[in-house]
Amino acid sequence: TTTTTTTTTSKQSRYMSTTEETETPSPSASDIAANIADVQSRITQTIQECNRPENAVRLIAVSKTKPIPLLMNAYDAGQRYFGENYAQELMGKAEEMPDDIKWHFIGPLQSNKAAPLVKSLGLKKLSCVETVGTMKLANKLNNAVDSWKGEQEGESEGEGEGDKLGIYIQVNTSGEESKSGVMGGKECTELVRNIMDSCPHLRIDGLMTIGAPGDYSCFDALAELRKDVAEVLAVDVDSLQLSMGMSGDYPEAIKRGATSIRVGSTIFGARDYSNKK
Repeated sequence: TTTTTTTTTSKQSRYMSTTEETETPSPSASDIAANIADVQSRITQTIQECNRPENAVRLIAVSKTKPIPLLMNAYDAGQRYFGENYAQELMGKAEEMPDDIKWHFIGPLQSNKAAPLVKSLGLKKLSCVETVGTMKLANKLNNAVDSWKGEQEGESEGEGEGDKLGIYIQVNTSGEESKSGVMGGKECTELVRNIMDSCPHLRIDGLMTIGAPGDYSCFDALAELRKDVAEVLAVDVDSLQLSMGMSGDYPEAIKRGATSIRVGSTIFGARDYSNKK
C-alpha cells in the first residue's frame, strides 16, 4: 500500500482512490513511460514517411478518469500536455499537479463551467479549450477571461497574445447528430468571424474534430477547412493547429496533416467511467 504524505489533500486522495479501486491492474510507471515512448516513436516514423518537419506533431495525453499518480508517471516521463474532458476533474488535477503542465480541455464544456474553469486554472495553465463550437460558449469564455483578468493584481499595461485564451473551433466533419461541433463551410467561417469581432479575449489557434471511426475523409475535410479559416483570420495556414486523431487512428491523422493528436488508452490503459455521471 502506498503511503500518502501529509501534503496529499483529500482532493488528490479522491482521484487516487476512485479509479484505482475499480481499475485493475493499473499500468506501472515504467509501462506508462514505455507507452509514451512508443507513441512518440510512431509519431516520428509517420512524420518522416510524410516528409513533414521534425516536431510537427504534438502529443496530448488524454487523462480523463485517471488518478493523479498515473498522470505524474507520464509527467516524470517528460509529458507536459494533458487533455481532460470534465471541468471539475481538470480543476482538481490542475490544483495538485505541477504548474508547467499545459492543460487542454477536450470535452463538452457546459457554459456555466466556463467561468470556474478559467478562474481556477488561469491562462498559463489552461493552454487551450478545444471544443468551442457555438457563439454562446465563446461568449461565456470571453467573459470569463475578462472577469479573471479584472481580478488579477499587478498586471502589465497593454494586451498581448499571451493575455488571450487559446481555443480551437470544434468541427463536426462527419455530420453525425451524436457529434458536437459546428458544421464545416460557411457555418464554420461565420463562427470564426463572429468570434474575431466580439471576443477580444479569445485567440483562435486551430481546429479540432473527432470524426467518424474509420472515415479518414473527416481528417481531409478539416485540413481543407483550415485554409478557409486562415483566410478569414488573415494568418498563415500552417500557423493554425489541426487537432485530430486518437489512439486508434492517429497515424492516419498525421498523414493527413494533424499537428496535435489526442491519445489516452494507448498510454494509460482502458478508462473507468463508473464514477462519472
